[in-house]
Amino acid sequence: MSRLCVCVLLMLGLGLSDAAEKPNIVLIMADDLGFEAIGANGCEDYKTPNIDKMAANGMRFLNCFANPLCTPSRVKIMTGLYNVRNYQKFGTLPRSEKTFAHTLKAAGYATCIAGKWQLGKEVDSPRHFGFDQACLWQHTRPRHKAGTTFDSRFENPQLEINGVETDFNDGEFGPDICADFVCDFITTNKDKPFFVYYPMILTHCPFIPTPGTEGWDATSKGSPTYKGDAKYFKAMDEHMDGIVGRIQKTLVDLKIDKKTLVLFMGDNGTDRPVVTMMNGKKIAGGKGSMTDHGTRVPLIVSFPGTIKGGGVSDELVDFTDIFPTLCEATGTALPRDRKLDGVSLWDTLRGKSGREKPWAYIWYSVKGGPTGAVIARNKTHVVRRQKGKKVLEFFRSETPYEWEPATVESLGEEERAIYKNLREVVTTMDATRPGQ
Repeated sequence: MSRLCVCVLLMLGLGLSDAAEKPNIVLIMADDLGFEAIGANGCEDYKTPNIDKMAANGMRFLNCFANPLCTPSRVKIMTGLYNVRNYQKFGTLPRSEKTFAHTLKAAGYATCIAGKWQLGKEVDSPRHFGFDQACLWQHTRPRHKAGTTFDSRFENPQLEINGVETDFNDGEFGPDICADFVCDFITTNKDKPFFVYYPMILTHCPFIPTPGTEGWDATSKGSPTYKGDAKYFKAMDEHMDGIVGRIQKTLVDLKIDKKTLVLFMGDNGTDRPVVTMMNGKKIAGGKGSMTDHGTRVPLIVSFPGTIKGGGVSDELVDFTDIFPTLCEATGTALPRDRKLDGVSLWDTLRGKSGREKPWAYIWYSVKGGPTGAVIARNKTHVVRRQKGKKVLEFFRSETPYEWEPATVESLGEEERAIYKNLREVVTTMDATRPGQ
């Protein structure tokens, strides 16, 4: 065999090896789950052993901030852009946007989404935004079953599987169907790189008993009320943890857990009827509020053999950071037609220093429009402007869920500089709103 042929074969072999080493990605995002609702973060009321184990084997973040409501957070995480740039209205992802699924699919990844959609009713929406396979709730149909007041997501659910409306009437539980879909997708694609985005249906209301818990009714048509009963949040939180465990077990059973980067997070704060004991303090859910109760969420990342177990990071994180993290972790080029707002966490996850993210930013308006409420913050201080207001409020926030208001006149030199920097962030980002 000639030396040239040997070189060509070696190059091809290296190329195949590189392709085979691309890590799989599983991104799990629980619905309405605040920082306080996870055992590893100090929760005393609910048992989350699978997520806690994930934290023990990976890295847990203390300062991750979402938008305070679902659609804004979903648009933000999928596009890597602050809502001030591209958020139009609730329940919609503008079809002109490019997502992390587009980018990973173009890099050779098989892509899947399961769970809650709420980003456009067009039948082709998931595929349009880069997903090969989809099992979704609230895609083409609304929250209620047709002609009723019964919620359609949990007991005997109504879902859309690859755009086909599919009804379940034999005692099925919506989150379990989505989990089955995810595990089947992983099994089918175990020999090639895959990306699973699982925006869970749990733990959003209506709060109901879950399969195997007291009060579960397999014949139920769905909750007739929006909220249900908050006493069942515990069962829902723990069932959610069980699903995370099922996915992790699937990866282990297929012997691909060491090839798979898994991220777990919440999409906004816990819903308001829920009060949780965390580290000896009662934390009231604050979904929808521009406070820690509405925006501080769990983030836990595992990648056996790559991320050292038991790590705890106080790095500042917001949802724009996830897109560039996935790109760097997979060796995928960032989009060329736009500049993402986030800062990759990949070095932090591997124990390297040097990441620079001096502030996190939230622009929030449920219905869109020219103006929104704003937060700009670092690890210890917050500047906030409520929607429709001009005044900037300033808070010290050195302890999660505790904000101490401070007047500008009372600030010392160091805090005055912090206030000035965060105020400039607000002013600069205001100018990026389309039409400004």
